[in-house]
Amino acid sequence: MNNNIGKILGRFTPYYKDYIPHFIFAIIGMILSSSGTAATAYLVKPLLDKIFIAKDINMLHLLPYAIIAVYVAKESGRYMQTYFTEYIGQDIIRRFRNRLLDNILHLDIAFFHKYRSGELISRNTNDVERIRLVVSNIIPEFFREIFTIIGLVIVVIYQSSELAVYALVIMPLAVYPLSLLAKKMKRISRLSQEKISDLTAKLSEIFNNIEIIQANNAQKFEHGLFEIDNKKYFKLNMKSIKISQLVSPLMETLGSIGVATVIIVGGKEVIEGGMSVGSFFSFLTALFMLYTPIKRVSGLYNKMQDAIAASERIFFLLDLKPTILDGNKKVPQNIKTVNYEGVSLKYDEKTALRDITFEAKKGELVAFVGDSGGGKTSIANLLVRFFDTTSGEIKINNINIKSFPLKELRDNIAIVTQRVYILHDTVAANIAYGQNIDKERVIQALKKANAYDFIEKLPQNIDTKLDEFGTNLSGGQRQRIAIARAIYKNPKILIFDEATSSLDSKSEQKISQAIENLIKDKITFVIAHRLSTVQKADKIIVLKHGKIEAIGKDKELEETSLEYKKLKGLQVK
Repeated sequence: MNNNIGKILGRFTPYYKDYIPHFIFAIIGMILSSSGTAATAYLVKPLLDKIFIAKDINMLHLLPYAIIAVYVAKESGRYMQTYFTEYIGQDIIRRFRNRLLDNILHLDIAFFHKYRSGELISRNTNDVERIRLVVSNIIPEFFREIFTIIGLVIVVIYQSSELAVYALVIMPLAVYPLSLLAKKMKRISRLSQEKISDLTAKLSEIFNNIEIIQANNAQKFEHGLFEIDNKKYFKLNMKSIKISQLVSPLMETLGSIGVATVIIVGGKEVIEGGMSVGSFFSFLTALFMLYTPIKRVSGLYNKMQDAIAASERIFFLLDLKPTILDGNKKVPQNIKTVNYEGVSLKYDEKTALRDITFEAKKGELVAFVGDSGGGKTSIANLLVRFFDTTSGEIKINNINIKSFPLKELRDNIAIVTQRVYILHDTVAANIAYGQNIDKERVIQALKKANAYDFIEKLPQNIDTKLDEFGTNLSGGQRQRIAIARAIYKNPKILIFDEATSSLDSKSEQKISQAIENLIKDKITFVIAHRLSTVQKADKIIVLKHGKIEAIGKDKELEETSLEYKKLKGLQVK
């Protein structure tokens, strides 16, 4: 095994100590299986010499039972090895997959903007499964075959060391071509895994956007794109099969040369009386049996290249660390102010915010308005630390938010966005998402969000299971579920990012009333395109191209801000 395979096993080393009893039984099984195979070859000698040539009646009654015992031991050992190595591999991969997802979940939002969801799904399923095959199947089989090879080589050398030289000298000749095949397999495996990631990502994209696909009659177009990737994946798999299947004919051809040489040399010794028939056939049987595990080892080595390619993709994700790190100060229990002081933000080379400065106080509703791309959502994202400021500071009670643990900070903030996340679970589980379910609190939150009127009409009230993405609810109903979720969390800071965009004017008015009741002891930020939703705001911040154009109340801005007048559609004098 090369260094790359050693690295794969090395990454699993912390887990191995938990499976010492299982390893002991697996190794016993390997030894029994390989010893049984070697003993089978050895028993050919007494079978021929004692029974068929010497006609020993006692051996006739003993040897069949010995053969049965050998096969029982061999197959029992194979079963033990298979069961315990599968258990070890399956359980390690279960834990490994959990660890991988845990690491991914804690990475920065910027990471998820860079990688497609389908690709991440593929790495956590397909790629991890390829590594599982190595840990559960290929590595144990590799060692079992190595033990078998050692046992059979002992039989071969014991029966005739001279013939063993002729038979075994062929083996090293296979090393070079097999190493070339292994390199090709690794390269093709990496390409194959990248392509299956593309297929998974494409399917995820299709299923998540099926409505727009059908509305635009784009089924044929999307199917065509998928078909192209699918064909590329097929071709890569066929290349892999073509290379992996070269191992068997290569080993068979080399093996036949060794066997032919042995028959010529050994046959001459038997004719001349230098070797018994039983010894020769025991040697020949062991030799024939020897080529099978050697061929398997070669094939398994090639299969390991697939896992090496998968492991490089998996360990890349596992080794990633978030750049947005925890602080160690407690978030104040009484949040009185939020201050943005000279805040700027860049996404790569694009500047999203420039020198943003304002203050929000407890009990205030602060609204952000402006054209699309003005930086409204970026301001909210910085407060939750989805991103960190490029320059400037955001403070809560005059303490930089980078000083707080992320969990504590986010526990004190609730966000309601235009994009509503509905889980395939009960209404109650959706409202209490991430927290223990208190049904009375759930109902109160639904009432405050003006959502209980339609929930109580559902078949099982708050215990009704919602469809994936909430497809059994209207857009406005989904929005009110999201608002109820924020109310249930009972945060100290509320962020409504286009939260009323999907509601009709009547529902919007009721939600606005609910928001007014909520903000009395909280700091509330509202991002809106429809200015009717922010007219009662204590402070309206007008943004344009990432900069603050004006700050004030509705009436003040109507008189002083040209940009605000444009947004309201008022006539400019």
